[in-house]
Amino acid sequence: MEFNELDPIGHEEESPRLLRSHRHRRGIYILPGIFTVANLLCGYYAVLATLEGAPSDLDNAARAIGVAILFDSLDGRVARAMGTNSEFGKQFDSLADVVSFGIAPALLAYVWGVRSMAATEAPQMLHLTQLGWLIGFFFVVCCAWRLARFNIQGMAPGGGRFFVGMPTPAAAGMIAAVIHFVVYPIQDVKISLLWLLLVLSLGVLMSSSLRYYSFKDIQWTRRQPSLAVVLIALLIGAAVYLSRPTLLAIAGVYSIHGVVLQVVRTVRHRLASRPA
Repeated sequence: MEFNELDPIGHEEESPRLLRSHRHRRGIYILPGIFTVANLLCGYYAVLATLEGAPSDLDNAARAIGVAILFDSLDGRVARAMGTNSEFGKQFDSLADVVSFGIAPALLAYVWGVRSMAATEAPQMLHLTQLGWLIGFFFVVCCAWRLARFNIQGMAPGGGRFFVGMPTPAAAGMIAAVIHFVVYPIQDVKISLLWLLLVLSLGVLMSSSLRYYSFKDIQWTRRQPSLAVVLIALLIGAAVYLSRPTLLAIAGVYSIHGVVLQVVRTVRHRLASRPA
């Protein structure tokens, strides 16, 4: 059966097909995509280095996660600066983040904090191993859940100053900073349990409703006080030449500042609600 160009039925049959074909042929923005691919590459390398298991390899995996955080921050800022935000870019970035800030740090946390003691045949070691991979899986689930929630809900109400829940790069950065600071794997069961408690807490913070500062309201293209440039230069220098304590301090302060802000808000609310 043929339809001529005046046939409305034939027109209705072809139009959706043409629209779908045009939609599938749309291009992507190259520059933000390159940063996302670099982020994913760092996460993939971190997984491979973790599987090697040597202390130097685990430190390299932690460093790779740190570089992935840098690339992840750049792809979003470049996309916003160039006006090249897209739904494809957002979903691609989230999938890369699951690898770099979910799977890679969870595997690294397990190998560094649990697997080094799993060679012994003591019964408690078996339970510790099972607990380790369970908490690692919990971290991955919280990471994926946090990213899905962000894609749907976005930033906290009232502007783009705060994230809802701890950002996944920050949680992964906390794990990487501790491993980069200590380097050698854990050899004590009690310390291993504390380490797993930290990983568990990071997963809870990611899936919580606590607010974390986003730094997105900083106007990098506008004039700033000259002292700010000096402080940034000092911070960069410390991160390069004293990377272990500096990165651990930055990651630790950012991890707990969401909890501190919530405590301050709660205290202020209770004080304000008291009768005069």
